[in-house]
Amino acid sequence: MSHRPFPGRRGVLRGSLAASAALTLPTALGAAPAFARSGRPSAGWGVQTGDVTTDSGLVWVRSDRPARMVVETSATESFRAPRRWHGPLLGPDTDFTGTTRLHGLPPGEQIHYRVLLADPDDPRRTGEPVTGTFRTVPVRRRDGVRFVWSGDQAGQGWGINPDLGGYRIYEAMARLDPDFFLFSGDTVYADGPIPQTAALPDGTTWRNITTEEKSKVAETLAEFRGNFRYNLLDENLRRFNAQVPVIVQWDDHEVRNNWYPGQVIADTDGRYTEKRVDVLAARARRAFAEYFPVSTLRPGAREGRVYRVLRQGPLLDVFVLDMRTYRNANSPGDEKVDPQGILGREQLEWLKRELARSRAVWKVIAADMPIGLVVPDTTEGKANVEAVAQGDPGVPLGRELQIAELLRFVKHRRITGTVWLTADVHHTSAQHYQPSRAAFTDFEPFWEFVSGPLNAGAFPASALDGTFGPERVFVKAPAASNVSPAGGYQFFGEVDIDGDSGEMTVRLREQDGTVLFTRVLQPGRVGQ
Repeated sequence: MSHRPFPGRRGVLRGSLAASAALTLPTALGAAPAFARSGRPSAGWGVQTGDVTTDSGLVWVRSDRPARMVVETSATESFRAPRRWHGPLLGPDTDFTGTTRLHGLPPGEQIHYRVLLADPDDPRRTGEPVTGTFRTVPVRRRDGVRFVWSGDQAGQGWGINPDLGGYRIYEAMARLDPDFFLFSGDTVYADGPIPQTAALPDGTTWRNITTEEKSKVAETLAEFRGNFRYNLLDENLRRFNAQVPVIVQWDDHEVRNNWYPGQVIADTDGRYTEKRVDVLAARARRAFAEYFPVSTLRPGAREGRVYRVLRQGPLLDVFVLDMRTYRNANSPGDEKVDPQGILGREQLEWLKRELARSRAVWKVIAADMPIGLVVPDTTEGKANVEAVAQGDPGVPLGRELQIAELLRFVKHRRITGTVWLTADVHHTSAQHYQPSRAAFTDFEPFWEFVSGPLNAGAFPASALDGTFGPERVFVKAPAASNVSPAGGYQFFGEVDIDGDSGEMTVRLREQDGTVLFTRVLQPGRVGQ
């Protein structure tokens, strides 16, 4: 039995945004949403769920004023005899956002929920409920798993364009009825202001919805928060959030292009008054935690980190990496010894432990950067390496040493079913890594699939580094740099794991859902 959508989900979506009618895409450029001041709290930014497990899930909401978050759940859309969950008090300390953890849910079932916001001084005064739905993780293998992934949103100044219908790619992803969306980083472009208009090569004009916080690079906490709110102006995204849970990670543009810990911005970059990247990163991380339902970043969460593993039943474990927070400084990447690498030692050892203990058929390594594609960094006037690959096809050097250690571990522990998924480079491709083609050979073959952007400039294909023997089996990328979403080249990927055979089918898709490339992977193998 292959993965089949559960009935009832579509019906709840028809009304999922009715309660947030106060928030609409502005008709005039530069306008921000206007909330109806009825005296009752409003959840105009929609709802979303994240880090769903077999028996739990996080529900997120933002209020327009102080409010108590209340969530009701039901097995049906009728909400007969609902179960009620009392959530946090939403206030300015969290930019009026909050999450409520639902627990004790039945596995593999469709959960209908509605969020009510109550006046803190009079709990009887509540705003209009906002509804959503999600599926809990199944415990039965035969149910199968389907998910989509992509990254890179509102980059290079290409924001929400009302003439094009906004972020339409979310409509195509929603039609596949996925169990979850793996958001592979660059969820916002805090370093990328959104202008009102931009000239296109064909002589036409691109128009953006704009806000005050998106008029400059983000430096203050309020400006970082505004970057996350900006994307929620898009109705397609809000509707998608009400239907599909998210597993999210971050990369560089949540803070600043190509950043690394300890970096100090050069005085020649006049856009920034705060030059300490660590200060900017702390503010960005706080806003990121406020605007996404991430289990390890909730207030009081023991881990307090982005990297984590989400177990999706017998067929799949998703290992979410953070290749930004613990990396060393960007350099030419020619070091012969590099213990810190791109993951940091603690995260690397965590990943090895979790991969070794995983009993899932498939282990998806959700990387926010590719490992065999050369991503240069010239922001500091030097020829540095931004990702892992440094362009030398010889033996591992620099950050490649850490990846070599991980690949060797996977081989010698005979860990089956590892697949790498990523975004970041603003085109889509499929790379097969094979030791017979590589300078470093102590690993088993594996696949890396790249997708994105969601709504950002598209760029030519990155060069390959031969250290781990990649062969680019498929690629679609523009010949020119920074092609706007109006010019196409917006992509997402789909993964469908069959409940009977255990086969994983990976499809690379265009913005409208058209399939560009398909690969079927067989279960139970160390290498493919």
